[in-house]
Amino acid sequence: MPDSSPHGEAVPQSRRAAREAAARLAATGETPTARESAPTTPQRPQADQPTADATLTWESLITGSTPVVNDAGASPATADEQPRNGFQPVPLRSPRPAQPVEADSSDDDAWIFAAAGAGPAIPYSRSAATSAAAPASAIGRTAAPPHEPTDVPPLSAGTLEDLFRGSSSTEDIGHVPPPTNKKRRRIGGWIALGVVLVILGGLAAGGLWVWTTYEEQIREVMGWQEPKDFAAGLATGEVFVTVAQGDTGSPISQSLYDAGVTKTADAFYDYLIKTGQNPNFQPGVFKLQKKMTSEAALAALLNPANKQEFTAQIPEGFTVDGTLERLSEGTGIPLDQLTAAAADPSVYGVTPDPAVVAAGGQPLEGWLFPATYTFDPNVTAQSAIKTLVDRTKESLDAAGVPEDKRQEILTLASIIQREARYEADMQKVSRVIQNRLDPGNQETFGKLQMDSTAQYGYGEMHDGTVSSSEEALNDPNPWNTYVHTGLPVGPISNPGDVAIDAAMHPADGPWLYFVTVDLNTGETIFSSTYAEHLKYVDQWQRWCRDNPDSGC
Repeated sequence: MPDSSPHGEAVPQSRRAAREAAARLAATGETPTARESAPTTPQRPQADQPTADATLTWESLITGSTPVVNDAGASPATADEQPRNGFQPVPLRSPRPAQPVEADSSDDDAWIFAAAGAGPAIPYSRSAATSAAAPASAIGRTAAPPHEPTDVPPLSAGTLEDLFRGSSSTEDIGHVPPPTNKKRRRIGGWIALGVVLVILGGLAAGGLWVWTTYEEQIREVMGWQEPKDFAAGLATGEVFVTVAQGDTGSPISQSLYDAGVTKTADAFYDYLIKTGQNPNFQPGVFKLQKKMTSEAALAALLNPANKQEFTAQIPEGFTVDGTLERLSEGTGIPLDQLTAAAADPSVYGVTPDPAVVAAGGQPLEGWLFPATYTFDPNVTAQSAIKTLVDRTKESLDAAGVPEDKRQEILTLASIIQREARYEADMQKVSRVIQNRLDPGNQETFGKLQMDSTAQYGYGEMHDGTVSSSEEALNDPNPWNTYVHTGLPVGPISNPGDVAIDAAMHPADGPWLYFVTVDLNTGETIFSSTYAEHLKYVDQWQRWCRDNPDSGC
């Protein structure tokens, strides 16, 4: 065999010679040469062998840059193998051998790692036993192919790199890690979500309580107060507002709010206080718009062009006395002239009711229709009253009231007008009256028991409260339905179109009782038994205690 590589480098003949050279190097510290480490066995001459001796070093042996030839006793190459000039390079790390390796071969190769000062790479494993069982002799048993570069990092047997290169399998590396417990993870996720929801719910509840408790203070501090006045540019429509003789800022402010002119009841009055104004308001009816600013409303009330000369606005539910006062204020006709003109209803086509006249009542009660009127400058007391009576006849005819039933329907409608605020409630009140007038009524036995009738007959209708005094409830006047059965002797107010129509077309229902439980909103609850009615009466009384200045 040749004693040099194809490149002319001197090499030892066998691995044994290489081990002996390495031992001498460790003992003496000298650097052996290829010629010194070579065996005495004669070498066949080669024509292309270089004459220079190559230096043999420890690093060249480890890295494989100086190959080691086969032992003299090595078996010859098979017929399929190509000649390799009698030597094989030894790489530091090599893939796992295709054939099993002898058990004692690990002792032969251990010098490589001992000289390098490092142990073999520990293969990836799930247990120490598997790692310890990985044989170190499995490294470097097969020569690296000539075409592979020598600077490629070697791979350890049984590593993840081996698995990806295909030179090892999962059986060599170890068992696959157990799968994650998804059920436990789901339970933990739900618990975390529940904790977050509880925290968020607590924060939301606390914030709601703070807001509902301290809303006014928070708005004031943050500057979020709801504006008391409408914004400029929202004015629309047309409304009429009556200013009575002697009215000041406070009652006028309420009248403006009731007509829909201002946003709040005290917006106009607050504006007067803020600007330091105290104008002298003239009585009369003024034409304004809805959703006006307080500033614009004041300018409209002080503008003579907006005053409706010879106009009168009559609210629904007013009595004859209140209606004549409004006529006087709107037309300038003296009140005594109007009172004298109303004394004889026959002038206006109304037959006076003898029972009403005998009881000292107003024969035109119920016949002066509530509306806003505009009169000619030459209007008189009699012509003004006739206008109102004619308008009542129109409403009766529109509702289909027969002429012989006009007084009765006006009496029924006048009670409905005083007892209810909204159209739907008016129709229910009409049904309550009809049910109580039923001869088969075993609850009230024909008594209407309406507070408005007792108050009218006793003269306390306009005392500012909805409750009747004990004296009014027990007074035997012919209008008191707590004392007398059936309808009162005559109308107790002047009803409008809705009340007249409700008297003719009551709602269907078994109700016998009703009570307004909120005087601000007009919420009214109807019931068919007295026990149920008492429950709602208690609710109304609680509301009155909570709102002591609301007219209870």
